[in-house]
Amino acid sequence: MVSKCANPDCVATFRYFHVGKLFRIETSAGLERRHSMGQDDAVLDHPRLRRLEFYWLCDKCASKMTLVFDRDAGMSVRANSRAESAAA
Repeated sequence: MVSKCANPDCVATFRYFHVGKLFRIETSAGLERRHSMGQDDAVLDHPRLRRLEFYWLCDKCASKMTLVFDRDAGMSVRANSRAESAAA
């Protein structure tokens, strides 16, 4: 459940859908996830498992940042390229 801004440096709490920016990220659970679930022999017969995760940036953070998902590192907050070009 989304409860606060995804920016770790921000303390804004999530209250309304119309405030800030909500991100829906679809991640897939690969072979390592299936091994931990005891499904080793069924790997070839079934499609990859999918998981939806939701993240929220408050208005202030969303105006200058975005979220980036990396399969190895997970979710991270990055400066928005539009905000960087406007500051230059």
